[in-house]
Amino acid sequence: MSENQQVEGSYWLQTAPDGRHPALTEDLDVDVAVIGGGIAGLCTAWELVRAGRSVAVLEAGRVAAGVTGHTTAKVTALHTLIYDKLCRTRGEEGARLYARSQSEAIEHAAAVVEELGIDCDWEPRSAYTYVRDADRVEELRAEARAAREAGLPASFVTETGLPFPVAGAVEVTGQAQFHPRRYLLALTADLVARGGRVFEDTTVLGLDEGEPCRVSTAAGATVTARDVVVATHYPVFDRALLFTRLSPRRELVVAGPLPAEQDPQGMYITPDEGTRSVRTAPYDAGRRLLIVTGEHFTPGTGDTRARFDRLTAWATGHFPDLRVTHRWATQDNDPTDTVPMVGPLHPGARHTYVATGFGGWGMSGGMMAGLLLAAQITGRPCPWSELYDPRRLRPQVREAPSFLKTQAKVAGHFVGDRLRPSPPVEALPPGEGAVVRVGGRRLAVYRDDAGALHAVSARCTHLGCLVSFNAAEKAWECPCHGSRFDTDGNVVQGPATHPLERRDI
Repeated sequence: MSENQQVEGSYWLQTAPDGRHPALTEDLDVDVAVIGGGIAGLCTAWELVRAGRSVAVLEAGRVAAGVTGHTTAKVTALHTLIYDKLCRTRGEEGARLYARSQSEAIEHAAAVVEELGIDCDWEPRSAYTYVRDADRVEELRAEARAAREAGLPASFVTETGLPFPVAGAVEVTGQAQFHPRRYLLALTADLVARGGRVFEDTTVLGLDEGEPCRVSTAAGATVTARDVVVATHYPVFDRALLFTRLSPRRELVVAGPLPAEQDPQGMYITPDEGTRSVRTAPYDAGRRLLIVTGEHFTPGTGDTRARFDRLTAWATGHFPDLRVTHRWATQDNDPTDTVPMVGPLHPGARHTYVATGFGGWGMSGGMMAGLLLAAQITGRPCPWSELYDPRRLRPQVREAPSFLKTQAKVAGHFVGDRLRPSPPVEALPPGEGAVVRVGGRRLAVYRDDAGALHAVSARCTHLGCLVSFNAAEKAWECPCHGSRFDTDGNVVQGPATHPLERRDI
């Protein structure tokens, strides 16, 4: 690849072996069915196989290639600004349990890397949350104090390895960064070697919560299992209405080689400037790969190309020797009460579980979820089960303002997007898409580079919101719950499980 050529797509996917697993084509009986082959699903499956359970992982696409394959891949218990808030909303014990659960997950992952001899560029690093605005320094001091009292090796500092001054930062030592796909492919290989089953290109459409449970797939196969884990990032089965407590957020990533001597020697994030996250990874002799993330936005809103331009300008402005060679995007779900939801799927669930709402910290969160769900399914006690319980009620009272804001935004899109004026189809240039009105129907129409039109229903198959076109990534996106589709309407990312219906113009 030329140094001047920019690659669309995740660096992690392009630099890891491309092992494939078969699709499920016949009925299967196992102890546990895990729906979703990202970090939460694979970690859960691996822990359960190690505990002697028979397990099948069902992934609609490829394992470790969805949200997990597009992450920044920081493995840290410092989650921007969370501990001071947790002290106020969950008490000091809740903050301590959060810190302990995340830290133990990181330590466990480091031990797994050592045990299996995984070549995944595991590198110990300090994590920093920084601000450049002096008015926010006291907020950072409070966060450092709360994180330290929660048990983390945290301190307030004013000097970092960044190439610009900061007003203050929280530093937590002993954290890590890694190559997520290499780690998970090794975990998957060990899972299969121990008798676990992994199926790709297997879309799950139905879940019967009987005893035993039955999971049905788009291909007509049925998996019978005592227990089922829904680890699809955004739950495809939402019988506890968890979607009302999740807000989808998309962020952009630019990356490229940098002289090794300019490595800022840490993992950094700021809540300012639309979020800016910085880390490096091994690249080649004398160089590191700089990875910069930011420009968060709700899927299906705004100009993604302009956001990529802003992020690139920020990265090259602060690191002038950076040559951007890769760019991609990632997606997260923010829970309205800050804490992920990991545990029983709904109040009446006896054998179904969920892992969701990691709020941008899915690496440590997914590792934690694997340990927590394996403990619950095998009947072992876990001290932070209540903290992450999706059925929790008390925090919902405190989260009411955030909950109402999330629902108001969804309602605004559901109604307001239907009132938007639509451009004429003939005005659509090559490489562009738009929602247009044709014969009284709203259609999502894309004109490819050859001039041919691709038309699908503009109505998201999840809950009926109208999609919008992301020109930078050539995708239709639902602003309500984050489902994404390609230009022919095929599902790229859930919670939708059905494609957008094809339409003729």
